[in-house]
Amino acid sequence: MTVEGEASVEVSEGTATTLEERWSQFFRWGPYVLLGIATVLAGATASELMSGPETVAAGGLVAAVLALQLGWHTRRPPASPPEAVDGGRAVVLVPGAPGPGSAAYFALRTALAFALTWLNPFFAVFACVGYFDAVQLLPPRPVFVRAGLLAVALTMAGSQSGGLPPASALNWVAFGGLFLLNASLAVGLAHLDAKEAEKAAERSATIAQLARTNARLEQALAENATLQAQLVLQAREAGVADERRRLAAEIHDTLAQGLTGIIAQLQAADTAAPGQARVHHQRAAALARHSLGEARRSVQDLSPVALEHDTLPEALGKTVDAWAERTGISGRFTATGTPHPLHEEVAATLLRIAQEALANAERHSGATRAGITLSYMGDEVVLDIRDDGRGFDPSAPSARGSHGGFGLDGMRARAERLAGEVGIESAAGEGTAVSVRVPLARHD
Repeated sequence: MTVEGEASVEVSEGTATTLEERWSQFFRWGPYVLLGIATVLAGATASELMSGPETVAAGGLVAAVLALQLGWHTRRPPASPPEAVDGGRAVVLVPGAPGPGSAAYFALRTALAFALTWLNPFFAVFACVGYFDAVQLLPPRPVFVRAGLLAVALTMAGSQSGGLPPASALNWVAFGGLFLLNASLAVGLAHLDAKEAEKAAERSATIAQLARTNARLEQALAENATLQAQLVLQAREAGVADERRRLAAEIHDTLAQGLTGIIAQLQAADTAAPGQARVHHQRAAALARHSLGEARRSVQDLSPVALEHDTLPEALGKTVDAWAERTGISGRFTATGTPHPLHEEVAATLLRIAQEALANAERHSGATRAGITLSYMGDEVVLDIRDDGRGFDPSAPSARGSHGGFGLDGMRARAERLAGEVGIESAAGEGTAVSVRVPLARHD
């Protein structure tokens, strides 16, 4: 995870690893290298700067420092280098925490370095190691860190002023000035290190927070993926159910009505005169062919046969005429407003609802007259179907089963798929009026 606006924080993982390894190498081997350099320089100047006993004492102190270093590094790793805090790809180096006994080790090593520098100023080369690891070895409180750095600064000032103790007043003045200079530099560096440590801690805390936020986001994404899978499954199931309802409605509006008409014509042919029976047989055959075509188009989800070559008003007019001729019920179609080409699904829906309403009037109402009005009214189209039949009570629990069965539910379902609505007005002995309102969707 990349943290925007924190370019100084964004260190590649490989770079962070390299820095960590270098710190480890320095804290492990740096004191030995510096002690070796200081010993060589002191040995080269021993004849001029040290007496015989001082040389022997220096050798003993060097051995003590070696023993201290070996014991410290054998008991535990050296002062821990800056730790790499990984927040995805953002890596921050923060100072490692001091280990047990690290303060005592630092104090004893600094005292030995001071003693060696007292004997020979060149041992200050080893004493300067305290500048590097004071923050890592001493407790993370300013008073301890500053005290340790001041001790190192005292040793360095003594070396730089010509050795300890100062030999003259001028050496004492130089010692004082150099001590102040080294102390100021040491404390300033410690202050900067503390600020950097605070910033690093803040950065690591920010990155840790971002990492936790990222984990929560990943968990939320996983939950969303699960929910999406569930929604897809539900949508698939809803689509299957909707397709079943569509096919059921198509079968009811085409095959069922067609078969009903065929049965009626065949029954009429059984009791009609020979000449009239032929007419009924022809009508039954025409209904069979029409129903077969409608069945094929329903399976393929195409428009009704009546809309294949005609507009909706023309198809409704022909439907009413054919229905009136077949049933003997007086039927009339009227169109009002300015006709507009409609989307094929809107036209098919309105035609199917009109066919179902006429079929209901034929089967259930005992009507002698029926009328259909198609009205284009600005932003919607309205289809009204009226008959003068016996009517029924729409609020009665048995209304669905006795009057329309699947038909009334099918009308409502068809209209609702187009954001439309179906209204039914009826009363016993007063006929029935079905009104369908659908938003006007033009077919450009």
